[in-house]
Amino acid sequence: MALRFGLMSVPGSAAEWLRTARTAEQDGYHTLLLPDTVYTLSPFPALAAAAAVTTELRLRPNVLADPLRLAPETVRETAALQLLSDGRFELGLGVGRPDTDTQLRKLGRAAGSTAERRTRLLATAASVRAEVDPAPPIVIAAGGPKMLAAAATAADRILLATGPQATEEDLNSLVAHVGDSAADRPAELGPVALSLQIAGIGDRLNAFVAAQGLNAADLREAGSIAVLPEDPAAIADILTGRRDKFGIDEVIVPAELVDLFAPALARLR
Repeated sequence: MALRFGLMSVPGSAAEWLRTARTAEQDGYHTLLLPDTVYTLSPFPALAAAAAVTTELRLRPNVLADPLRLAPETVRETAALQLLSDGRFELGLGVGRPDTDTQLRKLGRAAGSTAERRTRLLATAASVRAEVDPAPPIVIAAGGPKMLAAAATAADRILLATGPQATEEDLNSLVAHVGDSAADRPAELGPVALSLQIAGIGDRLNAFVAAQGLNAADLREAGSIAVLPEDPAAIADILTGRRDKFGIDEVIVPAELVDLFAPALARLR
């Protein structure tokens, strides 16, 4: 099983974003990703622009906040991206961030209960599979037991939504839960793939984690799986070890860490 790598970035300008897309493809990243909030650029037009300047790079919102859109809206936009990218779009879906309720109020929409959000997300995934041709791979972000169980029956890939303080023991528990839940997985979907996002390399954390007042050295000392050492050989050993032990074949790298990750990427490609 080969490792693949995603680059997570937020556009600062049109020129910067297009340069990021071209460079990611040249450097060997498999996927370009960006978040979905009411405070950041809408992912669909941003990914369409990236598709126009690349030929192989795959494109994914990480992840589309399902409560922010009705299912028909997601189906329509997904179909557009599949067309404009020549089938390179991947639909990342999630039930929303902790502040999604606040974001929904900005849109005049109600959040619904956690159970209702899970049901809605699965319905959106089913609609996309049924109505978009070709249907894109569906990636569902999941961290809690119920969401992991739901994702294991519906996703092509699960983004394991671990916090920055999660340990290898926590990771082992999540992966085991996915394996147990996959017994109810439709045979036509095949085995579920797993992704993990890193939050730091050496003494540098990505902006979102750093804003929480966390420290890379403290996280590493506590056994955080999200913070990697700076040595490229050590990074390569850790990531291939997680692939072999847990089946995690995709690593998502925040843009703030790309320069530190570059030597390890060169080893692992």
